Amino acid sequence: MFDQFPSPEGKKTDAVDPERSRSLTEILENEGSNLYEKKCILINREIDSMGMGKYQWYLWGLCGLGYMIDLLWAQAFGLVLSPMQQELGFGDDQTGNLSTAFSSGLTAGAFVWGVLVDIIGRQWAFNLTVLISSIFGLCLGIPNNYSSILVLAAFVGFGVGGNIPIDTTITLEFTPQNRRYMLPLLSIFQPIGVVICSAIAYGFIPVYSCSPNFSEANPLLACNAVAAGEACCRKSDNWGWRYLLFTLGSITLFVFFLRFVVFRFQESPKFLVYRGKDEKAVKVLDHIAKVNGRVNGLTLEKFEALEKEFTSLNSNTLMLGGGAKQLQASWGQKLKLEFDRVKILFSNFQMARLTILTWLTYICDYWGFTVAGFYLPQILAIKNGALNLSLRYTYRSYVYIYLPGIVGVLLGALLYRTPQIGRRWAMVISSALMGISIFVFSTVNTAASNIGLNVMEYFFQSMFNAVLYGWTPEAFPAPIRGTACGLASFWGRLFGIVSPLIAQHLYAGNGGKDVNSVLYLAGGVTLGCVITTALLPSRAIGRQSM
Repeated sequence: MFDQFPSPEGKKTDAVDPERSRSLTEILENEGSNLYEKKCILINREIDSMGMGKYQWYLWGLCGLGYMIDLLWAQAFGLVLSPMQQELGFGDDQTGNLSTAFSSGLTAGAFVWGVLVDIIGRQWAFNLTVLISSIFGLCLGIPNNYSSILVLAAFVGFGVGGNIPIDTTITLEFTPQNRRYMLPLLSIFQPIGVVICSAIAYGFIPVYSCSPNFSEANPLLACNAVAAGEACCRKSDNWGWRYLLFTLGSITLFVFFLRFVVFRFQESPKFLVYRGKDEKAVKVLDHIAKVNGRVNGLTLEKFEALEKEFTSLNSNTLMLGGGAKQLQASWGQKLKLEFDRVKILFSNFQMARLTILTWLTYICDYWGFTVAGFYLPQILAIKNGALNLSLRYTYRSYVYIYLPGIVGVLLGALLYRTPQIGRRWAMVISSALMGISIFVFSTVNTAASNIGLNVMEYFFQSMFNAVLYGWTPEAFPAPIRGTACGLASFWGRLFGIVSPLIAQHLYAGNGGKDVNSVLYLAGGVTLGCVITTALLPSRAIGRQSM
């Protein structure tokens, strides 16, 4: 009965479309274990038949800007640390507080937005995260004391923390299945964000700062650390780091404008079906088809016929994707559905294994690159200062270091689609080389090796994260996808709070700046990703089509 649905009145369907012409009975008898999954199959077939149209490209670009914002801000705090410390006068044992404050916000944001995206929907979360980041980001350069900056950094992190779990979920649910490699390619915006941030810092900080160059015999101290009347690092001479933060806040606000005003994002059809709003899901598909210059072949009648067929033997059971019956359910029944949804993460041994290993991978990854990303700029400045290299040379080096990360993402996306290697081994290899590069960096100090080993570290970090962020949403089914991605980021961000606190004590140890201990910490934990990814299931348990 399912293959006899008429086309929308007055509209023509595609002349020849093998996927649309297939019998729905044939597909639905062999795929999907419940009503929600079967409706998702219909949605996927429709999105696949539309192809990668203008709507998908617009959305992919906007989700990529979310990735860019994530690394813009993460990179910024490492770049402003030295001039900020010189002006405000906090000690080496407090340097990690800035990263910890930002990571605290990231942790809260990853958890809150990761859960909310499956409750309030993708649309609100997609816009609110960027709005919050922009408001507090624009305020970051205003305070004259370290404590206020820490509070504002935490709120910026709260907004930024939701970007990656939300953007990966949205991209997956709107992208045709034969274009799923677009997921890891989203990470190409991360090194672009780092390069942009580094270039802006290069333009502002060396010019508008108190010259925090560690090669100087007598660098200027903070005004609160010297006697009245003595030369010191004044705010009026040190606006470079503030200009950087104001610029990043403006960029973030512009991204919000693009998302909320220029492009009006439509709610995910899969989320709407999950909430029982089949009619709205069809309207969204109509809108996507119109933007793409196509015709939506999925009608409400098809959903209703499927629902009638599937529920004929389960008339008294409330199910996910139950349409009008789900909307009319009591709050108690809806809460039970929510609880059942979360239980999917540990529904059997294989799912529990996948969930726990994913969490451990994110913990090791975020621990390592939080320490590396926050302290490597300052460590590079120290090492270059010992070689009598200028501050301008150091900040220019950041652009050289992070630009090859774009190639790292492209390589990750290529390996993502290479069956002989696959997602798991691509992550094993890249995490091993990332950790090794950090260890080698601790043993040498020349101008060439400082740049080369940092290039190597960020290249493989970009490659690893591209595969990890693309793989995670594919590994979990749609009802739990946003929550699974958010919880994985939450655990990673949580340990990103702890790692700078440990690193700052190591950094201030032995009566000076103990850079090697910090590098050992970052490299050692990063190598943990080698073990956790090697133990991952060989195939994703969650259905990609869901």
